[in-house]
Formats: sequence, C-alpha cells, structure tokens
Amino acid sequence: MSEHFRTPSRLPLLPIALRMAAHRLTALLAVVCAVLGGAALITGTGVLAESGLRSQLPPGRLGGADIVVAADQEYHPDGDLPLALPERARVPSSLVDRLSDLPGVTAVVGDLGFPAALVDARGEVVPTADDPAAAGHGWSSTKLLAHARVSGRAPAGVDEVAVPAAAGLRTGDRVQVVVGGRPAVRCRVAAVVDAPGAGVYFADATAARLAGRDAARRYDVIGLRTAPGTGERVADAVRGRVAGTGLTVRTGADIGETVAPGVGTARSLLVLLAGSLGGIVLLITGFVTAGALGVSIAGQRRDLALMRAVGATPRQIRRLAAAQSSVVAAVALAPGVALGYLLAGRLHDMLADRGVLPPELPLTVGPLPALAALLLLALTVQVSARGAAWRTSRMPATEAVAESRSEPRKPSKARTLTGFLLIAAACGLSVTPLLTRTVIGASATSIAGIVAAIGLALCGPALVRSLGERAVRRLRPGTPAPTWLALANVRAYALRVAGVVSPLAMAVVFVLTYTLAQTTVLAATAQDTRTGTLAEYRLSAPALGGLWAGAREAVQKLPGVRSAAPVGSTTVIWPYEMFGEPDVESVPALIATPDAAGVLDPGVREGGLAGLTGATVAVSSEVAGARDAGLGRRIRLVLGDGTRTEARVAAVYDRGLGFGSLIVSGDLADGHTTSGLAQSLLVHTDGTATARRALAALTASRPGLVLEATSGTAFGGKQGTPPEVWINLATIVVLLGYLLLSIANKLVAATAQRRTEIAALRLVGTTPRQIRAMMRREATVIAAAALVSGLLLSTLPLALLGQGFLDRPWPAGPAWLLPAIAATIAATAFLTIELPTRQALRTPPADAIRAT
Repeated sequence: MSEHFRTPSRLPLLPIALRMAAHRLTALLAVVCAVLGGAALITGTGVLAESGLRSQLPPGRLGGADIVVAADQEYHPDGDLPLALPERARVPSSLVDRLSDLPGVTAVVGDLGFPAALVDARGEVVPTADDPAAAGHGWSSTKLLAHARVSGRAPAGVDEVAVPAAAGLRTGDRVQVVVGGRPAVRCRVAAVVDAPGAGVYFADATAARLAGRDAARRYDVIGLRTAPGTGERVADAVRGRVAGTGLTVRTGADIGETVAPGVGTARSLLVLLAGSLGGIVLLITGFVTAGALGVSIAGQRRDLALMRAVGATPRQIRRLAAAQSSVVAAVALAPGVALGYLLAGRLHDMLADRGVLPPELPLTVGPLPALAALLLLALTVQVSARGAAWRTSRMPATEAVAESRSEPRKPSKARTLTGFLLIAAACGLSVTPLLTRTVIGASATSIAGIVAAIGLALCGPALVRSLGERAVRRLRPGTPAPTWLALANVRAYALRVAGVVSPLAMAVVFVLTYTLAQTTVLAATAQDTRTGTLAEYRLSAPALGGLWAGAREAVQKLPGVRSAAPVGSTTVIWPYEMFGEPDVESVPALIATPDAAGVLDPGVREGGLAGLTGATVAVSSEVAGARDAGLGRRIRLVLGDGTRTEARVAAVYDRGLGFGSLIVSGDLADGHTTSGLAQSLLVHTDGTATARRALAALTASRPGLVLEATSGTAFGGKQGTPPEVWINLATIVVLLGYLLLSIANKLVAATAQRRTEIAALRLVGTTPRQIRAMMRREATVIAAAALVSGLLLSTLPLALLGQGFLDRPWPAGPAWLLPAIAATIAATAFLTIELPTRQALRTPPADAIRAT
C-alpha cells in the first residue's frame, strides 16, 4: 500500500473502498437499508407522477374507431401542465358530413351520450357497463364498438332498445327504461350487444330526441372507420379539416382519452399526489441516508486518519469515502427500484378500491422513475459521504489520528447557528394556518415540523453537550456507576448521541404533525359542513345519472317539507393574478340555486345565496381577498366543458373548508355539465315523522331514488371515510416504516461500533451487568430526549393549527396516537441498543481490542 501513497494521484480507490467496506458490514447495513427504502419511495412516487402524465386509457366503447374527433378536454395554461376539463364538450354536427367525403373513410358516426338506465321487474336498477350519466346512445354508435357481438336487430321505434350483455336480458324481454330522469317506460329488447363499454342503445332518431340537444352541436364525439392502410393519411386529412376549431384528433392508444373526460381529473390527481408526496419523500430520504452515512464514516475515522498520515491527500480521502458509499448504495438500488414499482401498484390498487381513481386508469411502468431514483440517490450519497469525511480529510494528519478515537471538543458554530435558524424559520412557517384556513395552510404545519427536526439535527450536538454537562455536574457522589458512565458518554459523545436522537425526534414530529394536520382539517371540514347544512335529507339518483326536472316541485309539495333545493358539483378553472403574476387553479365547485339559502348556510358575510341567479358565483373569504374577488367584482372562469365566461360575485362566505372555495349558480352551470341533470336534492323539513314518511314514500314510488340523512356527511353526501384519509394513512405508514427501519439500523450500527469502548470498560473491571445497565440508561436518555424534543418541536405548529382551524390551541386527532408513538420510540431505542450490546459482550475484551 505504501507504493500507492508515494504516488497519490494514482491511489487505487475502488479496491481500497471494497476492502474497507468488508470490515464495516454492520455499519454499512444501515446505508443499504436507507438507500433501499429511499429508492423504493422515490421510484413509487415517480411511477405515480409518470402515470398521471402518460397513462393511456382503454378505448372502451370507441375501440372499433380508427379515428376519433372530440373537443379538447384540457385547459392549457402558459408554462404549466394542462388541467383536465371533466364536463363533456360537444362537437359541431355538421362535421359528420364534412368528414364523410374524405378518401379512405368507410364510416363516420356521430356519437352522443345521455342519462339512461334499465330497471328490472323488482324495481331495481340493472347495472350496465357504462356511466349512467352517459349510458344512452344511438344505434349507429354500435359501429364504434370493438368486435361487437350483436344478437337481434336494430331498435325500430320509441318502445325498443338494445341492451348490453352485462344486463342479463335476452332478445324479446320487456324492461323498464329511465331516460334523463323521466318516468320509467316499458320497452322491448330488440338486441343484446356484447362488447367492451356497451351501453343502452335506441333508434338514432329516438336518441336525438331523448338527448334534447341543439341540432348544431349534438354529438359528444365523432368516430371514423377507415379502409385498411389509410389510417395515417386520413388522420392527417381530418386534422386539416378541423384545424383552428379547438377540436382534437386522436388515433390508436390515444382514443381512450375521449371516452370519459372526467378521468382526466383522476390523472391530474395522480400528478398532484406525486408532487405532494415527492417533497416529503425527498426530505426524509435525504435525511435518513445522510445520517446513515455519517454513522458509517464516523466509524472509519481512524482508518481515514491513518491514510492521511501515510500520504493520502484530502481530496483522495473524500473520494474514497464517496466511492465506498457508492459501492454499497449500488447493491441496494436495484432491489429498491423493483420494490418501488410494486409499491406503486399497491398504492394504485388502494386508491382504485377507495374510489379515488377509476379502475380502468392504468399505471405507466417506464424507466424514468428508476433513473430519477438512481440520479437523486447517487447525488445524495456522494454529497453526504464527502460531507461526513470533510473534517477528517482537512485536518493535519497527526491531529486527525489523535482525534480519530474521540469527537471534536466543540460542535461547529456554523452548524449550530444554521440549526437554530431553521428552527426559527419553522416557527415562522407555523403561523400560516392563522393566516389562511385552507388545506395549503394546514400543509405548512407538516413542513414546519420537518424543517424544525432538520434544525434539531444540526444544532443537536451543542444542545446535547450543554445538557449533558449540566446533568453530570448535578450528579451526587452516591450516583450508581452505570448512571454516571451513561451521562458521561452523553456529554463526551454529543455528536453520536445527537445523531441518534435527531432521527427519532423526526419520527415523532413527522407522525404528530402529518397525522394531526389531516385529522384537524377533516374535523374543521366536518364542523363547517355540519354547522352549515340546514337540510336533514338528501335525495339522489346515482344509478340513473341524475334527478328528473320536476324533482324539487314534487318534494316541495310533500307535507312537512319547508325547503328543497337542487345541488351538484363540477370543476371550473379559475385564472387570477397573485402578486402581479398570472396564476390558475382547478377548483371543485358546488352548483346551487337561490333556493339553497333554505338548506345551506355557508356562513355568508357579504351578499347572499339568494343572489345566485344568472352568471353569478359565491366565493370563500379565504380566497376573495387574495384574488380581488370581493362582493360585486367580476371574475374570469373556464367552466368544466371549456366555456370561458365572466361571473359576478354575489356572496362571500366563511365556511370554505366545508363548502369549497367557489359556489356557482345553477344558471351559470346550466348546459355545461355532462348529464345536464341535478345530482341531488337537499330537503329541509319540520323534523316530524310525517315528513320522513312522505319522503320515504316518494323514494319508493320511483325506481333508482336514494334517500339519505345529511347528518355527518358533506352536503348530505355518502357516509364513510373520505378517500384522502386513506391516501394520507398509507403515506404515513410507508414513510414511518422506512424511517423506523433506517433508524433501527443506524442505532445498531452506532452501538456495534462501540465494541472497543465496551471491551476497555471490561478490562478495567466493569462487569457485563454494569455495562448493560449503562447502555439501558443511555437508551432511556435517548428515548426521553427524542420524545421531549419531538413534542416541543410539534407543539407550536399544532397549537397554531388548532387555533386557526378549530378556534382552540390544540388539534383534533386520536387520543392513542401519542402513547403509541412513545411506545414505538422507546421499543426502538431499547431493542437496537440492548441486542448489539449483548452481542459485543460475548466477545472476549482482548479479542475485541485486537480486532480494531
């Protein structure tokens, strides 16, 4: 080896790095686990993001079309990702004739969809393969099905239909059909259609009449079938015909995008979910990986110092540390990436099961997430390893050797100051929930907690040394030897102890702030909804695609009903200016009429819901001031089908968490939703049994109606845990598992590196029992310090969150959370210190010292 050091520029780094790694397997195991978990999390998050950007839907009922012309169902802001428009926009009817004369075109079909459902003899709605809001089609649309097997003939009149094979009916059967919320009509089954995405088919003339649309813009999409070998040429010709009209032309795998425009919202959700998870995943991965490398390289300070003494340059020392760490990280990257793809699949399945994503939206499995994980972790490992070896590499050789068995006497002032500045910044960030009572404001709580935990990791050595010195000075002469030794170790090895306390404290902060932020937002949302919902009942018809046109009048006439109002939901795009810069947001909006004032109370502070007529909206006070959308102001909106409009602000309300940031009038949304029907009816009664029986009788008289109590539901929505709770729960469980596993490996590695210290204590007369007692007291100090510091760092953000959202200085959440965290942290600290200590005590002291 001395020959290599005489020519430092040719130092063989890789063989030396591999030899050093072979002697430090226990310490490097922590690095392997950190990189393995980090690769899995980053890859999984990347797969979700890529799927949101590039996933392709199955063509469904348009699988037989070679080319599909549809409206552009995306809003394209300048310099940003497109935003989905979930409401179906129509295409000009005249385009059918204009495209039919193109060479190579064998068929042009204008497809329209409208609410339709089948009802069996028992009065129950028969499930079909299509969305009830757009399940009805004209018979000519069967030409767009892929490999359709049709039994029977085309419907010939208003009393004949063709049904999907999934309905379980046969040709000649009689079935009741509900179209557009109208009363059920008995029809004969003229044909049974077996094909993916098949719906309920009527004669073309009957379908056009039932849809009730303007003849100029009747169709949802236009499908073309072409002669073999002419597809690309015809597609180019179609693009030429529709250029400048805002229509899109899709072929091949892209056709699936036009089947259900609402699915685009789910893809946007994947991108947002990946973005929100990406920040916290990168923070925790970087923190854990850097900590594991710090422990690993700290155990090699003597080796690195001796290499400095025999001629290695500072740069070579840093390169050697980075090379060794990179070799170890490379071992964990491949299985970590594979685990990440499996993790993304499980998360996708969970979101689909909970109704957050449509099951037909597939994951896109490509190499980009793996490449991103590789680059990010390689950069993290390189920077962390070089940073951990920086002090040893820069010191004079003799001083480096002398310090290799101890820690620096004084923690770095720059590091300590940076840590305190980060904690101060986290305190400032904690004020956000007091300024904005929104989900974004609540997310600042979690970020503030993590930033504070990183600050603790930086200033921790100085705090541990200071507190350790005070504790040692206050020890009484009769203090047991294990206690004295434990506190002396805490004081002398403040850097080592702080390196263990900090990640445990981060686990406490992460679980408390992330979990309680979600539960507090949910509690505040439920409080807003509960307080602001005056209606006792919600009447809906989800299996029919919506309620019939006269539903409100029919309910209003029932005995005991004081008020009834139709409500619905849509999505609008809201362009606005923030600090003089243009911005845009996709906003879920409630659709309400002036009658809503009798069933809802969103906490109106200016104007009133009675003013929701014409092109008007009501705006949450949280966004009204920031976006210059006060009472009487006019704001620009893009409705769910892409229609650009201006609306006047008719009311400003306070309960934005429960009712969203925007309520649009029924007049404004009319004609700009897919089904065109009211989704539900909120009913306010006198609370008597008479009213309840009358509503139940009405529900029983019409198939497909559902009557629910509004207590405990959002706008009388369906009972059950909101889907975002499952998303956040899965996130917390996965990240916490990764964090605790990495911490446990780090603690095991740190304890295993103390074999020489334990052996020296045994040689001077300390018994194994005393050593175990000393280590247990150290574990107690570590667990207590982690819990106390984690609680202190979480207290201010959570107190301000509770004050801002619930008007009290504490958050909402499960009472068992804190005891569970305390038990987990204590168990982790004790087990990961006790087990390596017992292992070290099995080795004779002389052998342990000779092996170092």
